Amino acid sequence: MADTSPVLVVTELLDITADMVITHLNERGIPVVRFNPEDLPAGELTVSARFGDRPASAPVAGRFRTPSRTADVEHVRAVYWRRPVWPTFEDLGPDDARYAAAQVRYGLAGALYALDGPLWINHPARNTAADYKPAQLAVAVRLGLTVPATLVTNDPDEVRRFITAHGQVIAKTLRGTPYERDGIGLTSWAEPVTADEVDDSVAVAPHLFQARVDKVADLRVLVVGRQSFAVRIDSGLLDWRKDYSALSYSVMDLPGRLEKALFDYLDHFGLSSGSFALALDRDGEPHWLELNPNGQWGWLEEKTGLPMAAAFADLLAQGDNPG
Repeated sequence: MADTSPVLVVTELLDITADMVITHLNERGIPVVRFNPEDLPAGELTVSARFGDRPASAPVAGRFRTPSRTADVEHVRAVYWRRPVWPTFEDLGPDDARYAAAQVRYGLAGALYALDGPLWINHPARNTAADYKPAQLAVAVRLGLTVPATLVTNDPDEVRRFITAHGQVIAKTLRGTPYERDGIGLTSWAEPVTADEVDDSVAVAPHLFQARVDKVADLRVLVVGRQSFAVRIDSGLLDWRKDYSALSYSVMDLPGRLEKALFDYLDHFGLSSGSFALALDRDGEPHWLELNPNGQWGWLEEKTGLPMAAAFADLLAQGDNPG
């Protein structure tokens, strides 16, 4: 008899990457219940969870219901936590909106967090823990990965000394954050910085400065479970995100030692998947730059034909049963 345990896909309405994975799940006959937290105030999503009248072996019961699907919480196979949007309750006053938003986040997410059976890709608490770049850098060093000299500080004098010591240095954000100026969305790029450009405004908040790698290409590695997909990106750009039309892609085989280090990296943070950014120098040596625990990868499958979405579907279909 077919296993009817569903996969929950928690994401925004327009998510082509999630659509790719869901297509593969449908082909495998795996039930999918997709929802977005933003749907709850509109009555498009209901959640219920019961505690205290349950046996210790199954301490929570309840369900998630959308207009077309229902999932009993105790039978959820896996949770694919993609790009959820939380409601902001703009029709309420500021205090009521904050109150309602907190209840949604802690009620809906709390009901999901109460489940100890499903596989998560990835649990949001683990995503958050893995998203701190200083912690990322320390783990990369411990695992023997090649890491460029990096300084995180709000001390302008420290920055000037660092630049003097390392010559070519780039400034990077510690966390990508939505930013607008005059109603126009702006993106923070990795940019060169000189000692003369450093002023006292650095003292306002910590910044990240990194010795520039003499790179010839970038390397993007997606890990899904125990599968890795490595794509070399050639562009001639310091930050390849500036011009996607300038990029060319080629599939690479990872050295076994590097692949194992990336697997160990995700294991350290308890993640099932992650997207790694590395830079390749002129000798072909990979320099570790960062991990995006929930990075985009759909365009890489489109450009290379690598079966990334199928790998996600396989892992979600497997759920918490490694056999």
